[in-house]
Amino acid sequence: MKAEYDFSKLKARKNPYASKLKKPVTMRLSEDVLVYFKSMADEAGVPYQSLINLYLRDCLANKRKVQIHWPKLA
Repeated sequence: MKAEYDFSKLKARKNPYASKLKKPVTMRLSEDVLVYFKSMADEAGVPYQSLINLYLRDCLANKRKVQIHWPKLA
């Protein structure tokens, strides 16, 4: 192994994993939702944030849409 390496001749290239990096976000979740995901995460042995991300990724992969039905006011 050399004591020093010359990196000046290397060409820069984009990080191929940059699009897959996770972005930190702040969310407000109901207490019962958080308890639910934390208990499932404990059973599965994964961090609860990872479990929530996996669940949302599954929704994305299966193109699930939220169906909200607002009650009509009379």
